[in-house]
Amino acid sequence: METLIDPLLMVNYVTLAVGEVLLLVLTVCSLAAIFPRVFPKKLVSFSTWIDHTRWARNTWAMAAIFILTMADIVDMLSCRSPSNFTLAHPLPSMFTSPEGCVENPKYYSYIAVLALMATTMLVQVSHMVKLTLMLFITVATGIVNVYTWRDIFDNYDRVRFRDYREFLVPSKYCMTVMIFIMMVSFYYFSRHVEKLARTLFLWKIEVHEQKEKVYEMRRWNEALVTNMLPEHVARHFLGSKKRDEELYSQSYDEIGVMFASIPNFSDFYTEESINNGGIECLRFLNEIISDFDSLLDESQFRCITKIKTIGSTYMAASGVTPDINNGYACLKKEELSDRERWQHLADLADFALAMKVTLMNINYQSFNNFMLRIGLNKGAVLAGVIGARKPHYDIWGNTVNVASRMESTGVMGNVQVVEDCYIILKEYGFRFVRRGPIFVKGKGELLTYFLKGRDKQGSFINGSSVTLPHQVVDSS
Repeated sequence: METLIDPLLMVNYVTLAVGEVLLLVLTVCSLAAIFPRVFPKKLVSFSTWIDHTRWARNTWAMAAIFILTMADIVDMLSCRSPSNFTLAHPLPSMFTSPEGCVENPKYYSYIAVLALMATTMLVQVSHMVKLTLMLFITVATGIVNVYTWRDIFDNYDRVRFRDYREFLVPSKYCMTVMIFIMMVSFYYFSRHVEKLARTLFLWKIEVHEQKEKVYEMRRWNEALVTNMLPEHVARHFLGSKKRDEELYSQSYDEIGVMFASIPNFSDFYTEESINNGGIECLRFLNEIISDFDSLLDESQFRCITKIKTIGSTYMAASGVTPDINNGYACLKKEELSDRERWQHLADLADFALAMKVTLMNINYQSFNNFMLRIGLNKGAVLAGVIGARKPHYDIWGNTVNVASRMESTGVMGNVQVVEDCYIILKEYGFRFVRRGPIFVKGKGELLTYFLKGRDKQGSFINGSSVTLPHQVVDSS
């Protein structure tokens, strides 16, 4: 009933009610996104939009600070000086109580300090916006303290400090200066936090970019190592931490080895100015080798591994990839039949025939007459990686030496194999011509055969064989 006795208190109650309602609305809208099951869907959607929209979120927070500040200013303006009251209108309890604005006017300045603290806590808001809001709070509170509440603060000083009032700075100035100092301190702190947040943000971006660069570099390194080494060997080095001096080696008992050279390429190569000092010849050789490499992308030849190229000689091996064995990787060697065990050798023979067809197409398009001289052999080898820098994967053994001799002692346009390979490959439908015994350095005389084609249709080469110049014709 106090509001009915003194109408001046109505302003305070209205300010309290309006401020509490507005702050309650802001709080409920903010909590809707945190507890979506408690609030209606539309309110939850609106709260989520505020939470995900930067300008709306900051405006929402600044509105709460503005409401708090305006409530404080309105309450301060509604307070009257004691000189404005007469005996006919005695001071109401709001002004005469120990907690009233006349008895404790500093209370409202402390509320302004709380508003400054709330402004400092705003994130992702420019320091200029914070400074503007802080200046508004400081200037508005200072004007009320110095001018509107001049008599209230004078009466406060006269009552509280009556004995030594002449030695003190008036409270209206002290509180105004205090609010200004707090504003400067909070602004400096806010600016420092903003700089720190910006620095951390830039560091985070830099770390993310460095991670992307490291990931990209790792991908390139893996691709480079995979191109330099067979895939299973590359996984051996990339998949675990190996010491630089650790040697990689692997023994194989049943491997196919092939050497294929272009003997007449040396006659084609010239360093005359018409060939740009030999660069055009090397470019043409690169196209030939690249076409041979592209054959390895065929699914039939996935068990074949390119070892190296020496000049115009192409070296490859089959059966050195442990996880790819024509679908029989899950079976032990003892469980495989002879036909399954040597399927990779048949694929290597198909690869040799495919290389011949590829070179024929290149000759047709470039009007050249290059021919391959190929040697095949099978047996045991030792594979490994040598070199600390520019590591190289290679295979060694008597099988490799014999395969190289089959190529060097062969005839252009033919695939020469030893008798052991002939016995195995004829079971796969390959046709041969017996060449007879030839002398091989370090091995004596070896019975050799020329691979002419395949009766049964393969994945790449059909049953027909094409007779090239210098090729031994099958008279059978």
